[in-house]
Amino acid sequence: MSSSSENSLPAQHSNGHVGRVALERMPHGAPVHRRLDHPTLTATMPPIEVPMSMYAENRQKLCARLLEKLSNAREKKLLVLMEGGKEEYRYDSDAEKIFRQESWFAYLFGVKEPGFYGSIDVNTGYTTLYMPRLPVEYAVWMGRIQPPSHFQAMYEVDRVLFVDELAATLLGPERPDTLLLNRGLNTDSGSTAKPASVEGVTTPPKEGNGAQAGKALPCDYDSLYDELVECRVHKSPAELRVLQYVNDISSDAHLAVMQQVKPGMTEYQLESLFLHHGYYYGGCRHVAYTSICGCGPNAATLHYGHAGAPNDRLIRDGDMLLLDMGAEFRCYASDITCSFPASGTFSPDQKMIFQVVQAMQFAVMDALRPGVAWPDMHDLAYRVGCEMLLKGGLLKGSVEALMEANIMPFFMPHGLGHFMGLDVHDCGGYPPALGLKKSEKRGYKNLRTGRVMEEGMVITVEPGVYFIDSLLDELVADVRLRELVDLEVLETRFRGFGGVRLEDDVVIVEGGIRNLTRAARTVEEVEAVMAGKIKSKEELPKRW
Repeated sequence: MSSSSENSLPAQHSNGHVGRVALERMPHGAPVHRRLDHPTLTATMPPIEVPMSMYAENRQKLCARLLEKLSNAREKKLLVLMEGGKEEYRYDSDAEKIFRQESWFAYLFGVKEPGFYGSIDVNTGYTTLYMPRLPVEYAVWMGRIQPPSHFQAMYEVDRVLFVDELAATLLGPERPDTLLLNRGLNTDSGSTAKPASVEGVTTPPKEGNGAQAGKALPCDYDSLYDELVECRVHKSPAELRVLQYVNDISSDAHLAVMQQVKPGMTEYQLESLFLHHGYYYGGCRHVAYTSICGCGPNAATLHYGHAGAPNDRLIRDGDMLLLDMGAEFRCYASDITCSFPASGTFSPDQKMIFQVVQAMQFAVMDALRPGVAWPDMHDLAYRVGCEMLLKGGLLKGSVEALMEANIMPFFMPHGLGHFMGLDVHDCGGYPPALGLKKSEKRGYKNLRTGRVMEEGMVITVEPGVYFIDSLLDELVADVRLRELVDLEVLETRFRGFGGVRLEDDVVIVEGGIRNLTRAARTVEEVEAVMAGKIKSKEELPKRW
């Protein structure tokens, strides 16, 4: 696959261009729209096609792993059974939520509709989808009811039956020796994957390990999850093409937002510009997570943008902005953070903190490659942060003394990054088979993975420096640690500053990384983008 993201896009993406809407402010604050030409995208460009062969390849990869792992796999008929997502409503109303497929089901089948089941014969790969049998009135309200042959052709599977035929099929002449059901712990959320359930065929898993007896079929709840996790951790070239596409869309969207920001706008207007851009130009109906649009002190709230703080502050001249937003396409995520001054020009303090974070990110990107342990990269980011904050006059002492005191978690309390794929915080951070344990050390305990990097992994690199009041209060109150901080500089220049984070999505390749993200990552680039001197991501350097 080409290292240039543009080579992966269809040729028709370059046909023509249309205007883009920007916002200006009249003195009384009402928005005024002006048109800007978008240099690289068109309003009519179709999203990339995601071939069904990608999902077939995912199924083949899973079957190969299961055949290698399970000693009885070739002698017995083992059947993977998965249950897709269900349609949901707002509480007790009949207002439907926009459906987004359950990630495990999306990985194996690519089905976009709710209410499906799917099965895979481990030995043969024979794949069956089970579709819901819809009532006749569905056609009036929702459109034509498609027959099984429609879904068989669309999803390129061997067979499509109805869900109400599932139990009879599993218990009939095709009866498997064992059902493999997906159950395991997500170490990011603490939640357990929900295994497929079929009345009369399966029973809930019991505590402990080993195959559990279903009402009619033996059900193995322990063998599938870990293998499926490893399949998802290592992306195929086809998956990387989708991830590159959605990263291109999000990179363009961030650039478009930066070009239109000015004091007097609100944080939610920046969010709306990003949402519009991703959907209008890229066909991205969903975002991968709640958008974080923090300006000024709000940029110090790591997961700002939630219901209690819904990106609603007015942007002021002198604010530093932190925008963490990522579009999602066909369930595949992007996760990009850009930081920049609202005025378009860095103040000396803004420049100093930005360059600290830039140095942290660039050092990690230079060192990242197969065989490197992720905790070592986190440690490297902390060390560079100490060096730069010492140079900038905020910290005192030596780098070794600062590292020994573990002072950086007071300025960067989160982990360096996380796996990304079908979920923004993708699975596989701490697989039981590797025996990895989360560190208890401050800062390091928030690492979302402790793994050694391998080719095909996609991970975010997102160092930051923040001035979070509760952490600063704790730091200042510590007699030992406060000696390592210039308290006057901290209190007079950086209390209330907010924060800076730079986040790119990278894939681990032979000898290094390939960066999926193209964004302004130096002071000069940021100021050029905001001044209109750089109009497209193609004008930015392609690093890594």
